[in-house]
Amino acid sequence: MFSGIVEEAATVVELKQDKGNLHLTLECGFTNELKIDQSIAHNGVCLTVVDIHGSQYTVTAIQETLDKSNLGFLKVGDKVNLERSMIMNGRLDGHIVQGHVDQTAKCIEVLETEGSWLFTFQYEVDKEKAAQGYMTVEKGSACVNGVSLTVCNSKDDRFSVAIIPYTYNFTNFHQIKEGTIVNLEFDILGKYISRIMAIKN
Repeated sequence: MFSGIVEEAATVVELKQDKGNLHLTLECGFTNELKIDQSIAHNGVCLTVVDIHGSQYTVTAIQETLDKSNLGFLKVGDKVNLERSMIMNGRLDGHIVQGHVDQTAKCIEVLETEGSWLFTFQYEVDKEKAAQGYMTVEKGSACVNGVSLTVCNSKDDRFSVAIIPYTYNFTNFHQIKEGTIVNLEFDILGKYISRIMAIKN
């Protein structure tokens, strides 16, 4: 389980295709604290550490993960938002994030607004899944590339988020532009509420 508070934007140093799998090797500042089998969210996707070498570590994404996320679009040199799993006795600064990306979204607009940025993302709508909570609500939470954010301008197939300078510079949001594909995880609480309502009706 994660909170959507990014610890570091790591650099992709190697990508290795292995049949339907993709092995991603990254360099980050806390590699020396990692261990094999540890779970880390990469752009919001929970992946397991399979190898550690010096300041670099490797994780593997299977085909289903590549189909549902933007990891297959990564290139060497790209930045990836990282978060280690939550410590249960700590503060929940973001919201409950599972690390199970629901789908991708496309950035359709970036507006600079007096020192901050307003990003708008559009996603494909499935009415059946929307009825199960795969949607956004005004002032609710959404996880974009592993970052816990507050939704504004919520529409049926799009929403916006305001990004402060710290988040813009510290995460890979500074690499997102119109046309960029991002990972999207909808709020798990909304999914549970939608399911309960469906059963009651």
